[in-house]
Amino acid sequence: MIDPTAAPEAEYASYPSLVDRTCLVTGGADGIGAAAVEAFAMQGAAVAFLDLQETKAAEVVARCAAAGARHTPVYRIVDLRDIEATQAAIADMAADLGDFTVLVNNAANDDRHTWDEMTPAYWDDRLNVNLRHQFFAIQAVAPAMIAAEHGSIINVGSSSYMMQEDFFPGYAIAKSGVEGITRTMARTFGPHGVQVNTVLPGWVATERQLEKWWSPEGEEGTLNDQAIKRRIYAKEFVQMILFLAADDGAACTAQQFLIDGGRF
Repeated sequence: MIDPTAAPEAEYASYPSLVDRTCLVTGGADGIGAAAVEAFAMQGAAVAFLDLQETKAAEVVARCAAAGARHTPVYRIVDLRDIEATQAAIADMAADLGDFTVLVNNAANDDRHTWDEMTPAYWDDRLNVNLRHQFFAIQAVAPAMIAAEHGSIINVGSSSYMMQEDFFPGYAIAKSGVEGITRTMARTFGPHGVQVNTVLPGWVATERQLEKWWSPEGEEGTLNDQAIKRRIYAKEFVQMILFLAADDGAACTAQQFLIDGGRF
């Protein structure tokens, strides 16, 4: 019988086209973002990331260096709600590493709340934290991708808006908007050789999820809903990100890829 809490043993693919490719990840200090940074680094990519968490960001860099990454990741501490600062940080890192040809719009925050306690200020915050910065990060990197006639933009959405649950409506509504960005920008950038896709996690067992939201009852319900009867881990989720960033995924655009163990 499969242990529902155990991470699977796996030997994942290597992508020669990712070697030396310049990649930017938002929210790269923990969870799915950190897994993406580390996976890109171990593929030989030159990866940069943005986050607010200085200590965790430094830990990600240290892990990559200790593992023998071809390029040690670099990062900037920035609040993605500050669009001017975000775009300035992206430009600064591009000046150091070269123009980005991969963008992973990952940063988000799924704090719990209900519809009746929502205020206009918190509504704005949920959209600013979970959606708005994705568009403006694209705005910062797309001109160079268009000039190069090559690029992959990967927006991390969420299956939350499919759940029909009322424990984070602001988050779920914001995340539903990610698909609008993807579909619109894919049509805009496609003639220039730039892909735009969405990857949607189901319940991914990150440290944050396990510390803040896990319960025996919740996990039981999730596993009952999933076709695969075990936890899904960040290192598995990011394999789809790697595929879309590499040349192997170059024919994919305007698509939504759901990695949730068959829950939906």
